[in-house]
Amino acid sequence: MKNMVKAFALLAVISTLTACTGSIQNKNKSCSYDYLLHPAISISKIIGGCGPADE
Repeated sequence: MKNMVKAFALLAVISTLTACTGSIQNKNKSCSYDYLLHPAISISKIIGGCGPADE
């Protein structure tokens, strides 16, 4: 029974994390960054990795 609960908990964590990943591109598609849980808390977004979009 304990193994079944552990397996269910592991599957729940994995499905939660895989459902909250993605990629964002800037307006002219010259740069993109990936995020794990939410785009606003991505390290690339925080440090300004893509910078402003080129005109």
